[in-house]
Amino acid sequence: MVVELKVELRNVQAAVMDIQAADLMSLETGLTATNNRTSHLETENEVQAADLMSLETGLTATNNRTSHLETENEERKVAFYTGLTNIGTVGPFTSSTTLKYSRVFTNIGDAYNPSTGFFTAPVRGVYYFQFTMCGKRTGTMGVQVFKNNQIIMTNFETKDEGGFEYMTNSVVLELMAGDEIHLVLPEGQSLWDSIHNQSTFSGSLLFTL
Repeated sequence: MVVELKVELRNVQAAVMDIQAADLMSLETGLTATNNRTSHLETENEVQAADLMSLETGLTATNNRTSHLETENEERKVAFYTGLTNIGTVGPFTSSTTLKYSRVFTNIGDAYNPSTGFFTAPVRGVYYFQFTMCGKRTGTMGVQVFKNNQIIMTNFETKDEGGFEYMTNSVVLELMAGDEIHLVLPEGQSLWDSIHNQSTFSGSLLFTL
């Protein structure tokens, strides 16, 4: 019986070892599969993270481009219309004087400064300017158009008698960003303006370059 028990014990031990070996192999196989799956998920996550980063970069670029286009669109909106004064006669002065058109009715883009009388081009483009002069006193009325420090146009007319007299002119100019336009009342000449806006200065951006 002892021999038989020993044989049976060995058989049981062998069976247990086989079962343990099989379980261990199964566990190793499962662990390998789990590791492979984990590695695959990590790779997928990396790919998704890269895709997300690419989308975020693209969205940022799109937002920047949109913002840039909005800024450009705002810069293209340039137009102003002004009256000279409401006090009546302006001039004559003993020296040429920059005209400050203080009655601002339209100033889209804020390119015209009523404190200085200067229009400053916000962008490079082609601009249209128009001015109307009114004179009431006898003598000479007129204005000069300046681009920066250069005279672009001189307009004047001699009045032999009193009463209202008008003159209108316009210019189309190519300007760089920062170029300035202003009107000057020459020495010894005068203009007239009132609440009825007989002397005006206006301009707008036709198109950018």
